[in-house]
Amino acid sequence: MHLRAQGLDGAWPRQGAEGAGATGVAEAVRRLGYVQIDTIAVVERAHHHTLWQRLPGYAPEQLHDAQASDRAILEAWYPAASYVPMAHYRYTLPSMRANAEWYADNWRNTEAALRDEVLARLRAEGPLSSAEFAAPPGHKRAGWWDWKPAKRALEQLFVTGEVLVAERRSFQRVYDLAERVLPAGIDTTYPTDEAWGRFQAAQALASQGIAGTGNTRWTRARRTLLGEGLERLAEEGAATPVCIEGIERGRWYARPEDLASIDEIGPAPARARILSPFDSLVINRAWLKALWGFDYTIECYLPREKRRYGYFCLPILWGERFIGRVDARAERAAGILRVEGLWLEDGVTPDGELAAALDRALSEFAAFNGCASLTGRG
Repeated sequence: MHLRAQGLDGAWPRQGAEGAGATGVAEAVRRLGYVQIDTIAVVERAHHHTLWQRLPGYAPEQLHDAQASDRAILEAWYPAASYVPMAHYRYTLPSMRANAEWYADNWRNTEAALRDEVLARLRAEGPLSSAEFAAPPGHKRAGWWDWKPAKRALEQLFVTGEVLVAERRSFQRVYDLAERVLPAGIDTTYPTDEAWGRFQAAQALASQGIAGTGNTRWTRARRTLLGEGLERLAEEGAATPVCIEGIERGRWYARPEDLASIDEIGPAPARARILSPFDSLVINRAWLKALWGFDYTIECYLPREKRRYGYFCLPILWGERFIGRVDARAERAAGILRVEGLWLEDGVTPDGELAAALDRALSEFAAFNGCASLTGRG
């Protein structure tokens, strides 16, 4: 049920002869609820990777078109930096309000005069990237987060909702006034706590198959509202309480129609999938370990001497089972996907069937990364 809801059982249809298209991308984002964005690019970035695994024929320009041309998706902090359906805009407003309150009381709050200056330029000149704002004389960047003042102001205006991202150019955000990015007729009313909880409950049931507060990433206050929303849906008959064998903690729910069709769901295809560390299926590490027994940690944030599996190890799903992880790096100029290491879980037998599945998965992943050849150690 979980894999079906996540679009990883092979049942999501191809959208048109050329693959997903912008429409298919928008539909995938709607079904998943959000697709997390990440900056790490040793292999193709997480948002592209997540969509590619679900949409045959996916290409990054389709995501750009869904955002910049169709205005079917937008960027928001939801609960991390993500692409979300444009139709869900009003449900991003609580996060924006919380961000505004945080900045008001925080030393990182930029000067009102600087924010006004940035807004004035956007109003007069149209969409702009941070590169089009000069740094003050003598400014020297001392680290990743040591942005020039205009960039800090743009990011604050973005997370508080005064500006939105109109598009990305070479992965750089291009900002514009919110009213120029939002399509006509979009609902901008602020949701009540009850409405937010009810919406997130319905979204969780649809995107997770089995939903509870234990497999979401919202803050404690938002998890409480989500739990209340699930209880309301259960009282109305739109959700059914369920138990998960082996998981004692938490209250879990599923949609009645999903439970009624559970016998129609066959096993996931016996193919290997290399997933992003930020994929919707694996991003909640505690849920991943509880449901699958797969203990996974991304190690790029650890010092080299503390890494066990490598800088950017990727989980490997085979059918309905997590069977290992691979550390890979795309050397795009040379057209080579370099496999730094591959580790199988205890109890996984490296037989011919698995070897063939891994070979196919790695070859497909190399092609997705624009690499014509594959090489590895050992």
